[in-house]
Amino acid sequence: MTYQHRHADGAPCTLPVGKVVCVGRNYAEHAKELNNPVPAEPILFIKPRTALVPMEQPVAVPRGQGACHFETEMAVLIGAALKDADEAQARAAIAGLGLGLDLTLRDVQDGLKAKGLPWEKAKAFDGACPLSVFVAPDRVANLQDVRIRLLVNGGTRQDGNTADMLTPVLPLLCYMSTYFTLEPGDVVMTGTPRGVGPLVAGDKLQVVLGEDLLTVNTIAV
Repeated sequence: MTYQHRHADGAPCTLPVGKVVCVGRNYAEHAKELNNPVPAEPILFIKPRTALVPMEQPVAVPRGQGACHFETEMAVLIGAALKDADEAQARAAIAGLGLGLDLTLRDVQDGLKAKGLPWEKAKAFDGACPLSVFVAPDRVANLQDVRIRLLVNGGTRQDGNTADMLTPVLPLLCYMSTYFTLEPGDVVMTGTPRGVGPLVAGDKLQVVLGEDLLTVNTIAV
């Protein structure tokens, strides 16, 4: 299936599908649970558009590559170009807010990190970024007060709030735009709260943004 951005209200989305710019360790408790130092500035990496798949379809767990971990995040759809942006420009460029899973081949990543090598094989593989539909940004009164949850087989695995981000959303977009031009159709993944863990084929997932913004049910295969 070819991925296309989708609006939650069913309106057509004419934005092209671009790159995904991600931030690592943007929640201190997540960094600590993986025994990683809390970073002094955002750690950035990119997933290609081939990593994007609709979250509503079954989530494919790669075989024979060790553990594949879920990382639940608030995703930001970019609607206007940002380069060396200020916060007002960053806010105006947000075209939608949604949910993303930053799937991570944890054993592969650990091996690459131990050798001082880049993470792309662990983070940027095909299907590594399931995305939900996007809600209009005006439905979110405060970007830094949005609850993010993941339930696996009915049990809560992640339950965080964007209030706990080390770098909030608008400063994060500005920081990213000093290194990479954010283009219409790009997606920014804003980091994951604590509670990440392995996906197993057959797991039933419920991913929730806010109290009444978005709920997505899917299954790992």
